[in-house]
Amino acid sequence: MRLLYAIVVGLSAGLAIAPAFAQSPVSSSTLPGVHTADASSSAISPAQVIEKFSNIVTDAYTIGAEDVLEITVWRNQDLSKTVQVRPDGRFSLPVIRDVVAVGKTPSQLADEITRRLKEYVQNPVVAISVREVNSYSIFVLGEVVKPGKYPLKSRTTLLQGITIAGGFTPVAARNQVVIFRFGENGSGMQTLTSSYDDIVLRGGIAGNLELRAGDTVVVPSEAMVVFPGQPQ
Repeated sequence: MRLLYAIVVGLSAGLAIAPAFAQSPVSSSTLPGVHTADASSSAISPAQVIEKFSNIVTDAYTIGAEDVLEITVWRNQDLSKTVQVRPDGRFSLPVIRDVVAVGKTPSQLADEITRRLKEYVQNPVVAISVREVNSYSIFVLGEVVKPGKYPLKSRTTLLQGITIAGGFTPVAARNQVVIFRFGENGSGMQTLTSSYDDIVLRGGIAGNLELRAGDTVVVPSEAMVVFPGQPQ
């Protein structure tokens, strides 16, 4: 009888301890390369951090001036910041100071920050999230259903840009589309033309230009277009 009682007591104690043991976080001292931690952060892996702060844009997105970035350095709140890219294309972080962001994808920027932090932090894990896209916008004007300014989050062609603006109106001169584009380093202005029929019906893929930040696409009406030999 005493033996049976001892077995029952032992099983009850084991069942009470097991859930508490299963729920207790892993101590930071068991993780190599970690200097400081608290109980809440030790249960989160680097992969989970990167997944949590995954980009709202595609991997091909190129960061531009005035974009807002959330930079997360795993298990290091002092280095994790939300920053806005300055007009000079840079932003600042503690320890490594100025970082050039313009012209890089989020993954390229994360790799650079990781490389530079290795001088100060053991095994840094960096995730970049684009919180606001303020730099990569185009203007689509004229005979489209919804003219206006449109932020772009990935590479976008002329036809895709027109589609974003709702497509052509019935009176659009779709074969006389004009793209106004700033020159290199923002100097000067280029004027490019394209034809919808050439792109779609005649295989003129080159006319389906890849749009750039700051491009203005104008779709005139048929009444505005003057053809050679036609009286003005």
